[in-house]
Amino acid sequence: MATSGTVTFTLAMTGGDVTITGDRAKTPCTLNSFESLAEQKYFDGTKCHRLADSGMFMVQCGDPTGTGRGGPGYQFADELTGTETYPAGTVAMANSGPDTNGSQFFIVYGDTSLAPNYTVFGTVDAASLKVIEKMASEGHDDSWGDGTGKPKNAFEIKSVSSPRP
Repeated sequence: MATSGTVTFTLAMTGGDVTITGDRAKTPCTLNSFESLAEQKYFDGTKCHRLADSGMFMVQCGDPTGTGRGGPGYQFADELTGTETYPAGTVAMANSGPDTNGSQFFIVYGDTSLAPNYTVFGTVDAASLKVIEKMASEGHDDSWGDGTGKPKNAFEIKSVSSPRP
């Protein structure tokens, strides 16, 4: 398992490319899991299933079932410092409680206040942030009942590049 250096993934999305850069020294398990799933084409052809556009500003992806309950069949521990923050451009793991990380992740497109319970494993660049903002501007259907919902825009991840050949 790689534990040093940076790694970059490119998500080819319906609205344009989104580039995620992570630091392996900070979150080696998370990045190695993400990389393995990308190599297996796990994310390819999946739609981001949740959008928040009030209070929280994020799009959640990584569930091939599109329900918010799907995952890769395994979970792994949080990689938290307790000082995590979630400004625009942050990429973090979604979870259902401590040490329940799997494949679901979220991209923050507007500064968001959350408890430091979500492993931050990367950032997106300014061009990627514009892609997410544009897609998010189309809103959601409010189907989650908590002010969030399925994006009206397809938000499909066509493919994810893997840094390994």
